[in-house]
Amino acid sequence: MAGLSISRKDVLAFEFNESDREVLAQTDEDFHLQTWEDLKLIISENNLAVLKRKPSDLIRYIEWTRETNASHGSISNFICKRRLHWKPLKILDVESGPVFAYNDATPFADKNDYKILRNDWPYGITPDVTHLVVWLKTPIPVDTHTGDLTPQSRRLIQDFVERSLQRRLAGDSNTEDRVQWFKNWTGLQSVRGLEHVHILVRNAPEHLLAEWTEN
Repeated sequence: MAGLSISRKDVLAFEFNESDREVLAQTDEDFHLQTWEDLKLIISENNLAVLKRKPSDLIRYIEWTRETNASHGSISNFICKRRLHWKPLKILDVESGPVFAYNDATPFADKNDYKILRNDWPYGITPDVTHLVVWLKTPIPVDTHTGDLTPQSRRLIQDFVERSLQRRLAGDSNTEDRVQWFKNWTGLQSVRGLEHVHILVRNAPEHLLAEWTEN
């Protein structure tokens, strides 16, 4: 069975890399869905570049990207307006993107300064894993040379994950090894300019997913 194809218009509108082309040469049947154990290894090695959407989802994401850029000017504008319902300040930081008013300069310190949503375009992972995204009004410090997280920022995110998700899972059975997180370094981000962290939860109860993502 041949790989999936997309229009020339979509090719021109989307920033492809070699890995994307390899995915598009496959079918969904050929694509390996990443398991919880796969994800643990990928995140532990910080090998985030291998996280990919399955071919049919990548096709739809490329088409959606073109349409959304045309209707909203950018993906960031769409997410701010339609998903987060946040209004950026009129000032704009050219390097980091939209700037928001916030209650506390420390990321995750105030619940009104972040939102947890399901990822509308999750990576190609097995069905037992739910992909969430935490969107923040406050920037998380990164290494200026690599674009990757500083040790202090990793601790900040880990503390948030433990108190906001892992402790809530404590009332459920089999809570060990249920939550992982990662933050794409700048060069890997498909939505640049809006601060966000990815969270993966295995066998998450629906009532907790609803609680975490309620707006």
